[in-house]
Amino acid sequence: MKSTFTNGILILFLVLVSNMGFAQTKIEQIEELLSTYEAYGKFNGSVLVSDQGKVIYKNGFGMANMEWDIPNQPNTKHRLGSITKQFTAMLILQLAAEGKLDLQAPITTYLTDYPKASGDIITTHHLLTHTSGIPNYTSFPTFMEDHSRNPYTPEEFVKTFADMELDFTPGEKFSYSNSGYFLLGVLIEKLSGKSYEQMLQDKIFIPLDMKDSGYDNHEDILKNRATGYEKVGRDYINSNYIDMSIPYAAGSIYSTVEDLFKWDQSLYTTEILPKDYMTLYFEPQISAGNSHYAYGWGVGYTQIGNSTDSILAIGHGGGINGFNTNISRTTSNNSLIVLLNNTGGAPLNAMTEAILGIMHGKEYDMPKQSVADAVLTVIDDKGIDAGISHYKKIKNSEAYSLSEGEMNAIGYVLMRSDRLEESSKIFQLIVEEFPTSWNAYDSYGESLMKLGKNDLAINNYRKSVELNPNNQNGISSLKLLGDNVSDLVKEVKVSNAVLETYIGEYELQPGFTLTVTLEGNQLKTQATGQPVVDIFPKSETEFYLKVVDAQLIFNENDAGEIDSLTLFQGGQEMIGKRID
Repeated sequence: MKSTFTNGILILFLVLVSNMGFAQTKIEQIEELLSTYEAYGKFNGSVLVSDQGKVIYKNGFGMANMEWDIPNQPNTKHRLGSITKQFTAMLILQLAAEGKLDLQAPITTYLTDYPKASGDIITTHHLLTHTSGIPNYTSFPTFMEDHSRNPYTPEEFVKTFADMELDFTPGEKFSYSNSGYFLLGVLIEKLSGKSYEQMLQDKIFIPLDMKDSGYDNHEDILKNRATGYEKVGRDYINSNYIDMSIPYAAGSIYSTVEDLFKWDQSLYTTEILPKDYMTLYFEPQISAGNSHYAYGWGVGYTQIGNSTDSILAIGHGGGINGFNTNISRTTSNNSLIVLLNNTGGAPLNAMTEAILGIMHGKEYDMPKQSVADAVLTVIDDKGIDAGISHYKKIKNSEAYSLSEGEMNAIGYVLMRSDRLEESSKIFQLIVEEFPTSWNAYDSYGESLMKLGKNDLAINNYRKSVELNPNNQNGISSLKLLGDNVSDLVKEVKVSNAVLETYIGEYELQPGFTLTVTLEGNQLKTQATGQPVVDIFPKSETEFYLKVVDAQLIFNENDAGEIDSLTLFQGGQEMIGKRID
């Protein structure tokens, strides 16, 4: 008996040691992954990872405040951006559970001053699911200049979009709209008699002991608050100011990764919302490509590492001046990944996929060094010729990643430092590397114009406008240079019979598709989880977007049928096979 008991203890001990070693290996992999992202200037923020309801990793990387060398920590307060929407949706469902709100009733039932023409056909459900048709105020052409820095009361700001014509009939389609969630904040205040900020505290943050979360008022003194920065070349600048009355119920909250873990765990309970409404909270309501949108949450499959496997995840990203954020919950194993970055533009989706790969024992991609950063370092140390030589040496290296946007950024770093010849050579390099990018030719044209090489500038601006007829900057620059642009400003028409052959769904990668639709004679496209946008013809098969620098070409197979499309964006080329 004694011998058997001892052997049992030994076997149990070996199992425990084995499990501890396995877990430690995963933690070490996560640490190495994130440290490499930080070292390459691709992540600066706070992170938390949990598995089976237990925190297995949390840390901070880089600086919360660069002026005072204050490091990011797990308790650093970051602005969340659109992660705010899930909290706004929670407050709305709490009001519905209390019988104060009917999700299917017209919003004019509660907001009697809202214009009846649209308010009588828009419901709270439409606002929650981005199906209201209300134009998105952050997409207004002069939003940053005219609105973003000025304080507004919620009622005042609603007037900036309330009388606008709807983009579509409510319920007809999904189109991401911050305006809808802003209006939900007004609805919360109207029905509760309290401010949106106070409702967050009373109904969510205090009950869940989320002491490091709140509405980010600019004037408040907040301990451990991160400063927002933007990356320019290899350096950082303070992000543009935004008055926090503008994001409001669509994006005004700050929090920490630790508080967001408390939030995550509460969502497995009925502590702040009854079970039937909690089910409704996460229930997919509207399809957005291969993903779905619930109430303030995206629901869809996330790729595990670089494998072909995926896992159902509930999550949301956020972006606000100087910050980008991501929360991803996989409820099948009660796991959570939270990434809060305070330098804007970090590749958080790729980081999430890599961490999932580590957690599930799959292969994953490590980040690569930036070609642009390496080239700029050599230019500063040894001059432009040495920099270009180094570029040619490393551009195809497996250890480096080449990005048109990053290369373009260092060109402007040089231009702003009055190093015009050097910047022009960089832009010339980008044109040679990305010959289908209208932005590359536009930037090169600008540098040539500043150098007084007007004929060459005209040639490049013309090429830019030919690639993107919506390039108003190129057209304006050509006029300034005295060029006749009448041949460039022309409308291309494609018959509906041809346009109809492009309708369908095209898969660019697992879980990410472009859906092409036709309304009247206007072709439209929608990427998974993104708004619907118009696309415009350059020819019968070539189309461009006005809202972003992107172009599409529809491809025929040998039978003359459209079987794929090619997306050109950011200097990259992606093929999307037709799946529907």
